[in-house]
Amino acid sequence: MKNGILIVLVLLFSSILLQAQKADLYVKSGEKELCLEHKVAPKESFFSIGRLYNVHPRHIASYNKLDINKGLQIDQRLRIPLTDTNFTQKGNSGTPVYYKPSAVIALADISRAHNNVPATSLKSWNGLSGDQAKKDNKLIIGFLLSKEMPSVTIKAKPVPATEDKVENKPLPPVLVEEKKEPAKPVVEPAPQPETRQPEVIKQPEIRQPEKKEEKPVAQPVSSSGDNAQGYFKVSFNQQVKKAPLSKEETVTSGIFKTASGWQDQKYYMLIDGVAPGTIIRISNPSNTRVIFAKVLGEMNGIRQNEGYTIRISNAAASALAITDTEKFIVKITY
Repeated sequence: MKNGILIVLVLLFSSILLQAQKADLYVKSGEKELCLEHKVAPKESFFSIGRLYNVHPRHIASYNKLDINKGLQIDQRLRIPLTDTNFTQKGNSGTPVYYKPSAVIALADISRAHNNVPATSLKSWNGLSGDQAKKDNKLIIGFLLSKEMPSVTIKAKPVPATEDKVENKPLPPVLVEEKKEPAKPVVEPAPQPETRQPEVIKQPEIRQPEKKEEKPVAQPVSSSGDNAQGYFKVSFNQQVKKAPLSKEETVTSGIFKTASGWQDQKYYMLIDGVAPGTIIRISNPSNTRVIFAKVLGEMNGIRQNEGYTIRISNAAASALAITDTEKFIVKITY
């Protein structure tokens, strides 16, 4: 009898775990940015939740106005910020983050409410053809970037012929569009007089791609100068107008890895005693390169940060031409 009860409890616990792992992520609106909601499970901490969502545990604590040293309670609700470090609305890979409208809504309105994500991306990710989404449609509005979450890749599909088939069968609409192409009989008689003009295809258009291939060589942005100083330079200048510079220090720094900053030049850093969101000027004394980085949170309480005053993102280190990936000296001003 006892063995039977034990087996039932194990199966029930396993089913609960499976349901928890399959739970979809739904976006919510935070005070300053988009966020997710997490329900604290037994044995979870700021650090385990931070690893799950790829967010620094101190950033989670400060975002929810909690003391990281007091721990968490079971079933406590936490808001998880979606930032440039753990959330993307470009490409088509990651853990899908969904939005479910409570009424019929235009894609343009969904875009404005979710970081101006392009309507073309919403159509591609969700297999939509029209400019509206119906009530309770589960729509992908971006992707969470985390090694702890299951990742998927959404293959872009051509726009289907009708909205009804988009709702019932979001992936197979390719078959509908293939039937739509033969319905253009104008294409059939046209080749008789027009396709016999090889001059349009031969040399004039073949030589043009050769010129385009030469241009990308000159396009990469230089890793020095104002262009490499970063996205937050303007914010730093505005910050200085409100509060003049008061500190300049030479500090020991390390690197943390993030996907942000390589293309958008949004550089980030960790430092104790400075409010998150503060913009700090960082320079490399060995070559006078300068960038501007945004503070994500503090470093206290993490063993790996011992011996370092700050940590900067790997994209920031690259912009400063840092070659030592373990420990190096930089100058900070704020």
